[in-house]
Amino acid sequence: MRKRRAGSLIFIVVLAFGSLIATLVTGSSPELGLDLQGGASVVLQPPDGTPSDAIDQAIEIIRSRVDALGVAEPDIVRQGDTVLVELPGVRDQQRALDIVGQTAELRFRPVLEVLPPDGAEGIDEDGTTTTTAAGDGTTTTTAAGDETTTTTTAAPIATTDREEDRAEEEVVLPDRDDPLRYRLGPTTVFGSGIATARAEFDGISQWAVALEMTSAGINGFNELAGQCFARQPTCPSGLLAITLDGEVVSAPQIQEPTFERDRIQITGGFSEGEAKDLALVLRYGSLPVQLDQQDAQVVSASLGRDSLRAGLVAGAVGAAIVLLYMVLYYRLLGLVVISGLCVWAALQWSVISWLGETQGLALSLSGVTGIIVSIGITVDSYIVYFERLKDELRRGSTLRVAVDRGFRHALRTTIIANTAALIGAATLYLLTVGPVRGFAFFLGLATILDLIVFWLYTRPATAMLARRRRFTAGAFIGMTTAAPISGSGS
Repeated sequence: MRKRRAGSLIFIVVLAFGSLIATLVTGSSPELGLDLQGGASVVLQPPDGTPSDAIDQAIEIIRSRVDALGVAEPDIVRQGDTVLVELPGVRDQQRALDIVGQTAELRFRPVLEVLPPDGAEGIDEDGTTTTTAAGDGTTTTTAAGDETTTTTTAAPIATTDREEDRAEEEVVLPDRDDPLRYRLGPTTVFGSGIATARAEFDGISQWAVALEMTSAGINGFNELAGQCFARQPTCPSGLLAITLDGEVVSAPQIQEPTFERDRIQITGGFSEGEAKDLALVLRYGSLPVQLDQQDAQVVSASLGRDSLRAGLVAGAVGAAIVLLYMVLYYRLLGLVVISGLCVWAALQWSVISWLGETQGLALSLSGVTGIIVSIGITVDSYIVYFERLKDELRRGSTLRVAVDRGFRHALRTTIIANTAALIGAATLYLLTVGPVRGFAFFLGLATILDLIVFWLYTRPATAMLARRRRFTAGAFIGMTTAAPISGSGS
């Protein structure tokens, strides 16, 4: 029996601190969530009545787009009919939100006409000043000596609302980066016809986007390209617009009547970042449903660091107060609590780091709260055991006998209490989302590790002390009268 206890004690200590050393040597550490390292989050809402499978498919495409951004451990989850996207650690938060928020269907449209922006003012060659106001007429003022002639013409073409951007209709959409607007013909080619896209540098001075179309997509693309190259009435400008989310992402000039499937290039004076962003949108722009941004949040890295520091300070202060109380109340047995918590903490750190590395688990502020709360549950296990042990001593049992008998009685109580905590954590995890779910997961994980340490470490460590005669006096275990150190006990 004694050898088996010593074996379990050695096993759990080696496992805990061996895994901790391996974690530190490999440079692994817990992945931090959005609120602890900064980043961005957005809530996306599909239209009412959207099929469930369409939302699931959209989530997978968004996940591919986020992965292409290089965000470490993103959290993309469905919350009822909405989609929550959290991007911890992303450096350019606004860029990430813009790209993730581009969730409408990607379309190729012929450009019928390039229009000035709403409210723009231009000067014709004859000295005529023209001002365009959305929803109003066009007022033309001609200066002739001291006289002024004003003529009001028909209302200008209005920009199409995003909700009215239908693929089969002619629309007027704004350019994403320029104040110009484009009058566009109906869509004939969709983003589903793109196999892949990538940013390329020509080796001299220009960034471009290389497209590869699918076998089906290249046919429609070449038909549209031929119309634009020949400047047919369906594409008199020679420009082919790429639209997404009610905006023109790019409107390149078509310079050839036909293209090979894997030899299409979009140029336009792009910077490296612009070329990469456009390629990213082209690769993952086609979604089965349009999602609207309901809420967007940006958390700065400094705020994340402040939250992490506050969480660590709160945990350290709370743990120190609890441990000080245990040492003052249980004296030498308090050292068992301290060493047991060290074993528990080493296991916790290693498991969380491993899950973050392999499963994408992110430690958020709510998770830190769950761990801090679990310290109280862990200490409760020790208190139950030690009080049972003291009860046995008061009945006249020796300390060595009381260690085993008290543990048997305490184990059942500890399992029942921890099972109740696990049921609560599991219920929260299954029925909630977001921070509450993170709290529940880490609370449950800490509770399971508490049971493991309690079984493999607490009893052997206490039994080891019980064999030291000089430590068996009552004053050393938090009792006001000495416990007997000999006798058989029942």
